[in-house]
Amino acid sequence: MTIRVENLTKIYGPQKAVDNISFELKKGQIVGFLGPNGAGKSTTMKMLTGFIPPSSGNAYIDNINVEEQPLITRSRIGYLPEHNPLYLDMYIREYLRFMAEINNVKNPKKRTEELIELTGLTLERKKKIGQLSKGYRQRVGLAQALIHNPDVLILDEPTSGLDPNQIGEIRKLILEIGSEKTVLLSTHIMQEVEAICQRTIIINRGKIVADAATTELGKRNDTDIVIYVEFSKEISESDLRKIPEVKNVSKGSQPNSWHINTTESQSCKIALNKLIAGVGGYILEQKEEKQSLEDIFQKLTRNVDDL
Repeated sequence: MTIRVENLTKIYGPQKAVDNISFELKKGQIVGFLGPNGAGKSTTMKMLTGFIPPSSGNAYIDNINVEEQPLITRSRIGYLPEHNPLYLDMYIREYLRFMAEINNVKNPKKRTEELIELTGLTLERKKKIGQLSKGYRQRVGLAQALIHNPDVLILDEPTSGLDPNQIGEIRKLILEIGSEKTVLLSTHIMQEVEAICQRTIIINRGKIVADAATTELGKRNDTDIVIYVEFSKEISESDLRKIPEVKNVSKGSQPNSWHINTTESQSCKIALNKLIAGVGGYILEQKEEKQSLEDIFQKLTRNVDDL
């Protein structure tokens, strides 16, 4: 495993910012790391990169303990923080070569030119960083994160504040990079996760509340499945709510149609068939409605106090 987290905890005074979390990431995975503001995402990333120590638990990069050997693990990580710190008075080439040299890169001049081409900075390469748009500054940030060819890439909100064209370009670049590295990507943009992440981890109040393949996330037992059903005869809402598997119901747009929330779709469908058959009718249409990642995220991170 290129990243392994075991019972990682970070406590600030009375607050557990990260509460006993564990997960493993393999090479070649792009993993979305989601959560509301204050959930513990950035704190987890800072512990993985060795910027802050954990209160308890362990983080490993390539099976090396981050806290015990921080210099070795940092050499294997490329990190792009949310607020990309750059030397605005330096030229792109000058900055990247400087970063290559402090990372002990062999042939820093050659590596700088490779990263300029890889990250699409060729046309801007003679400019100072301060002259660049935010999109190009993000490219420079990605280039510096990649300059030493790390095994692991940790990206905290890499497309924040970019326009749709810039977002598309950065996503494409991350996809290209992710085929050879382990990428942990924090973002608030759900479409971004659906577009490029094979797996999604959701954290809320310091705890992991979901960890699954992105396409399978809606099939978790504690996440509602929505069934649309249209009957040939009228069925009352009260009769639908008597079915044990039914969690909630709402009226559909067609006569005798309903949207039904359940966590047990198969047994719920059987019960619906029995219900309509009992009054001499049948089901005209029945299908599961695909929930968006945003719907799933909201359900899993909704605070009890807000309900």
